[in-house]
Amino acid sequence: MTFGSLGLFGSPCISQPVYSSLCRIQSRFPHSTESNTTRSFNRVSCNHIDHRQSSLPMFNNTLSLPVTDDQPDEFLAKMRSRPRRKRRKSDFRGRTELANRTCNQLTRWWPLLLFLTALLLLAFEASKIGWRSKTNKSEFQKPNVVVSPVKKSETNLNRLDAPRCLKLLPPEELQHLDFPLNKDSSVPIKKVIYLSESNAPYDINSQQELGTTRFNLFTGFQTFHQREQSFEVNETASVHCGFYSEDGGFTISDEDKSYMQTCKSVVSTCAFGGGDNLYQPIGMSDTSLQKVCYVAFWDEVTLATQKEQGHLFNEDRFIGKWRIVIVKNLPFRDQRLNGKIPKMLAHRLFPNARYSIWVDSKSQFRRDPLGVFEALLWRSKSVFAISVHGARSSVYDEAKAVVKKNKATPEEVKVQITQYHQDGLPEDRRFNGNKALNEASVIVREHTPMTNLFMCLWFNEVVRFTSRDQLSFPYVLWRLKVLKNINMFPVCTRKDLVNSMGHIRKAKPLG
Repeated sequence: MTFGSLGLFGSPCISQPVYSSLCRIQSRFPHSTESNTTRSFNRVSCNHIDHRQSSLPMFNNTLSLPVTDDQPDEFLAKMRSRPRRKRRKSDFRGRTELANRTCNQLTRWWPLLLFLTALLLLAFEASKIGWRSKTNKSEFQKPNVVVSPVKKSETNLNRLDAPRCLKLLPPEELQHLDFPLNKDSSVPIKKVIYLSESNAPYDINSQQELGTTRFNLFTGFQTFHQREQSFEVNETASVHCGFYSEDGGFTISDEDKSYMQTCKSVVSTCAFGGGDNLYQPIGMSDTSLQKVCYVAFWDEVTLATQKEQGHLFNEDRFIGKWRIVIVKNLPFRDQRLNGKIPKMLAHRLFPNARYSIWVDSKSQFRRDPLGVFEALLWRSKSVFAISVHGARSSVYDEAKAVVKKNKATPEEVKVQITQYHQDGLPEDRRFNGNKALNEASVIVREHTPMTNLFMCLWFNEVVRFTSRDQLSFPYVLWRLKVLKNINMFPVCTRKDLVNSMGHIRKAKPLG
């Protein structure tokens, strides 16, 4: 293997450092084998060698570098070959390979993964069912527990924001507001006679046709024939309306009765069986405080519960603005039925009152009562005001919801709805231009013979069938067609009237 000769004029210039390197290479490869082919470098010359290079002596005109073919050509390897740079593997390619392997594994093992997921879900649901059954069992084993505390949210308490839908008079006008004068209106019902054991003694044998055991000495034992007669409209109406016998229960002291007879208008509520707390009313004017009574009905269980929480009334039986009336000998085991007495029979409890407002114990009344009478009754020339239902419009839809939410047994709901269907109650979702279903947590009314009869009929339906008064209200309104000046106000108006707190504990049923 030989180097080609570099011509003196035709070859590229070789600088002094390169020339010196060539000489050193020659010394490393001596002429060890004479038979090897020898090649010569011609004398190298450059026209542009600087003055340093021009002064260097030249040894010969030619330079010979013998290289044997048997020895490795290290020089050529260094001069000619460049090491190839290794390409860096792409990160994207690595991620792609990882994703492909993952997909392959998932494709291979997906039945097993699906089975394990289903097994975990099954175990979780089984643990929930076991916990619920354990809780129910512990509750069943402890029947003496009086109340079941529920976490109460007090974010709404004492909230007095401006009403959105309720159009009240300005505060200066509310201060001078007074009840309107009695007007002799032409109504078909002039007088209502309340049946009692003195004017309508009952026959023990007639109880067999009732199909229920909830009629008692407080309600009287109304037959189906008497029920049909009570819906007949005459100038003088006769109807069962509670307080049938002196031995019927719902006993109130003479002192409390005397106070209740002084009320010309009233805002009332009740809590029986150690139920809800008492929320103080807010938003009333000084005039309303002088003209409106605030009465809360408690039984002895609620009284003891409130005493344990430090809620004691003073010598005048007041707690804040509420006058507490203690009721003894409640007539029903179901506390919901006992609550219907002050809710529906305010005209029997307050015989001299012209107006009343009922507020459920779960709510805080937060408006001026006189202003509410003016806005919901006097302004619209109504005698009765109640909120429409916020979720449903049909009695039959409400019956399904009552059963679904375990508010009543399917059997008693079926009896009631079957009777209403036989009586011809339509399935219309609207009645007289309004929703056919109501929500009765707030009731505003004038005490007239017409509204008093309506409340008595409503109470009897609640006693005969279920205590869910939403089911019976549309039926009574449909049967008593003469009551037309009724104000079914929207849900937003009801929210303006009260701060809803929710029930905080369950009432204890009577033994």
